[in-house]
Amino acid sequence: MAGLLSMGAVWLWTGPDRATVRVAALARGSGAGLWRWPVGLVRLWERPSRARQAAAWRLASIDLCQGIVAELSAGRTPGEALARAVSTLEAPDPGLLRPVVAIARDGGDVAAALVRAAAENGGEGLRRLAACWRVSLGVGGGLAALIERVAVSLREAEAHRAEVAAQLAGPRSTARLLAFLPLLGLLLAAGLGLRPLSFLFGGPAGLACLVAGIALDLAGLWWTNRLAHHAQRLHPPTPTP
Repeated sequence: MAGLLSMGAVWLWTGPDRATVRVAALARGSGAGLWRWPVGLVRLWERPSRARQAAAWRLASIDLCQGIVAELSAGRTPGEALARAVSTLEAPDPGLLRPVVAIARDGGDVAAALVRAAAENGGEGLRRLAACWRVSLGVGGGLAALIERVAVSLREAEAHRAEVAAQLAGPRSTARLLAFLPLLGLLLAAGLGLRPLSFLFGGPAGLACLVAGIALDLAGLWWTNRLAHHAQRLHPPTPTP
């Protein structure tokens, strides 16, 4: 039991981000019966985390900026350049960019459409692209040059994030390894014939040790995650002006 709880703690802190676990999505089908819950849990497990989605959107924004610059350099209009760049883009959710393409072809407010399409996490590239569009239309600046500077800034920011993540990989891996140590201890004690489960569930002292051990395991994982997130906030990527 203690081993299962430890494994559950590891999944809780190292598995899919808790923000991706949308209880409302499961609650929609609550009237259809309990048999849908396993399917829903499998879908939640397969659903990418918020951090991975944000990273995918940031990379897609860089590709989009580079594609627009290439199309503009080929002599196409801004609307055509945006539409062609989006058509070859591998975005996490292509449906969000379809209204942008339609507005660009119709000559509408592309900047506003880009802001609406920008994801809450990882959409800073689209928002900065929208700012370039507004500046270009407002003061007549070169759109290709502005977008190229944004692309360079986004690449530098992504490289900085990758460097910070690499530095934090060691502490995160150590925390995951330590979370499995209680299970290893139980197996070792059972191999020596000490019957650890009988002790843990055989009386108040054993139950107290079990609860204390699980609480300390969870606290250690939570604290490691907190330190990692704090380190990422202390070293934010510096955008290129």
